[in-house]
Amino acid sequence: MYSLQLKPVYSCPASDVPQEVYLPQGWQLSWHQFETLKALRDPNVDVIFNTAMTGDGKSLAAYLDILQGDCHAIALYPTNALAADQENQVQSYIDDFQPPNEPRVNRLSGPELEVYSENEGLRKGSAIASRAGQSEVLITNPDIFHYLHRGAYLTSNDTPDKLWNRIDKDFDLFIFDEFHVFAAPQVASVLNTMLLIQATNRRKKFLFLSATPSKSLLNRLDKAGFRYREISPIDEGKYQFPETQAETEALEADHWRQVARPIDLTFVPMEPTSKASETWLKEHQESILNQFLEHPGSKGAIILNSIAAVKRLTPVFRDCFVQHGLTVRENTGLSGGQEKAESLAADLVIGTSTIDVGVDFKINFLVFESSDAGNFIQRLGRLGRHDKNIQGGSFDGFRAYALVPNFFVERLFAGDEAVLTNGDVCDRIHFQKLIRDKYRQINDFEGYYKRWGAVQSVSLGRQLANPAVKSQYAGSVQKFQQACEKVFETRFSQVFGRIKGWTEEWAHLSGQKTGNPIAEDARSFRGSSPLQCGLYDLTEANERDRFKTYDLPGVLSNLDIEMWSKSAFLDTLDKTARLTGQPIAKGRFKHCLGFMKLRSYREERLNWKFTYSGDLQEKADSWKVQPLDNLEVWQPDNSWIVPINRLLRQQLRTKGLACYVLRKPVREVRLRLQLPMHFQIYPISDSYSVHDANAPYSVAFGQSALLIDTLAHRFRREGGEIWVA
Repeated sequence: MYSLQLKPVYSCPASDVPQEVYLPQGWQLSWHQFETLKALRDPNVDVIFNTAMTGDGKSLAAYLDILQGDCHAIALYPTNALAADQENQVQSYIDDFQPPNEPRVNRLSGPELEVYSENEGLRKGSAIASRAGQSEVLITNPDIFHYLHRGAYLTSNDTPDKLWNRIDKDFDLFIFDEFHVFAAPQVASVLNTMLLIQATNRRKKFLFLSATPSKSLLNRLDKAGFRYREISPIDEGKYQFPETQAETEALEADHWRQVARPIDLTFVPMEPTSKASETWLKEHQESILNQFLEHPGSKGAIILNSIAAVKRLTPVFRDCFVQHGLTVRENTGLSGGQEKAESLAADLVIGTSTIDVGVDFKINFLVFESSDAGNFIQRLGRLGRHDKNIQGGSFDGFRAYALVPNFFVERLFAGDEAVLTNGDVCDRIHFQKLIRDKYRQINDFEGYYKRWGAVQSVSLGRQLANPAVKSQYAGSVQKFQQACEKVFETRFSQVFGRIKGWTEEWAHLSGQKTGNPIAEDARSFRGSSPLQCGLYDLTEANERDRFKTYDLPGVLSNLDIEMWSKSAFLDTLDKTARLTGQPIAKGRFKHCLGFMKLRSYREERLNWKFTYSGDLQEKADSWKVQPLDNLEVWQPDNSWIVPINRLLRQQLRTKGLACYVLRKPVREVRLRLQLPMHFQIYPISDSYSVHDANAPYSVAFGQSALLIDTLAHRFRREGGEIWVA
């Protein structure tokens, strides 16, 4: 293990803030917050990127103009848990600022939209319009925002622009938070929506938080005529890292605000196996417990990559801690109400989510996994955000243990190219740069934009050309098309031809005369989930939280299940809703592959693979997205595999499944193509290799297949090997 100390971070105060900017008594703006407000009010700026550090008040920067009573905003968060957290945060700001227009804040997620529309007796489109019309701040997710621009919530009698025309006009500011978690398909969707708004409305403002824009993204904004400004406290030298008490006192005398405290960080190298971190935590549970015994009043978090690992570890630590009067709770970002309150009162939380950690749940001890550089920085940023004495504890500082791949530790500390020495003292900016430089680089799928981005553009363009609204958008159609063709470096005529070709080829290969799953996945925000299952989770104490969805590959690997019928699942859902007096949205279960009871999380992952009753060589050599029939699962240790395969065959008969097959094992494909940790690609064998110990082929479905396709167009084959060009 190697250790270092991270210096504290102080953020520069704003200067020359005019008196007309109202702040509550005792409040002071940071430099980046005031710069964000100025950019939002600058008529020559359309797009703002705020890249302030975690914990430095980006949320206040985003809502400051609303809190002055000057604008209305839609805020888009990638998870419903984060949206709920931010709804509370915004309401707290309103209570503090008391803006004169008394802005109304409403939140809209898929389940809430379903329940709201049922309660009010409205169609979903009307429910969206009603909720938006009653809001000065509408908090939702980018999925809903994307689908309302696609016309997903309309009837055949509605005009294509019925929803988005009104919403785009009523709201002045569009906030995208946690933008760094978006993959290429989601970024392409955001760009398309921005281009549609630009072509059909007066200029609006777009604010991106937690996002360092790439050069390619800025280049696309340039091509589209967007005027952008990046607000970067790092680049402008607006952070300081004092080493002495005198330096600290000088900064505080000049009203610099401390946003991060010193942290003792230890790197724990892990073997690249699925349960390495879980095993280490079990072996070191006593030493983790000692942190709490030696420093009473401590609060801690263990943040992992796998929900299954969280489910297995929570009872282990609970049994260890309870003997000393300490409590352990789970935090996966899925619970609310009483469960959330209990987790905030715990001594240690174990989960996959960072919601509340470091904010409502203030911690001085952290153990965490990470999937990439950005994820590492974000999770470490949950620690050291409050003063040591805020909870009345006796702990003497902030400690973190990073459970990271051994190759990463070697790049940082070992060998001739080592950039750190054990025991170093380091400032955050230099440290974060090293993390980004030395962590495993993941593929950014840059080719996606040119190959697939304009498929959605064509779909939106058709809306503008619809006879019902064509005259209204006479000048917008051409403007939108020209901007999209520049941004995605293609021609609409070429995209039309490709879509037609896919439709014809799909009908020929799959035998289905209608539908085009390839184009549908390209038009969607996150892609379809053709292998998603409905789960009734018996491990959940709260009955309302038992109804979940889980992808089939995760079920096969991690869960001990019992097959269940759809009718029994939905009957139990309805009964639970009646008994608790609270509705439970069931729209997400409409297209599930099958339904199951989740009895427990397996201690060891079960091996499995897809199988194809034919020769996959021809499929792999075609280098394209295509339908794949005769697909089953091989897993001899699973007593439910026969009904699972029956459901899978039925799904393939009734619904198209876009696939991409590669003639290499999954592990090799992941390494060669630099795929993200949770990228959905799976092992598959054909009739000639079904008995091989390791499946010689890999398969990706849906939007993952499209992403693999963008890389395949950069491949060349030499001696049977795949190389990224």
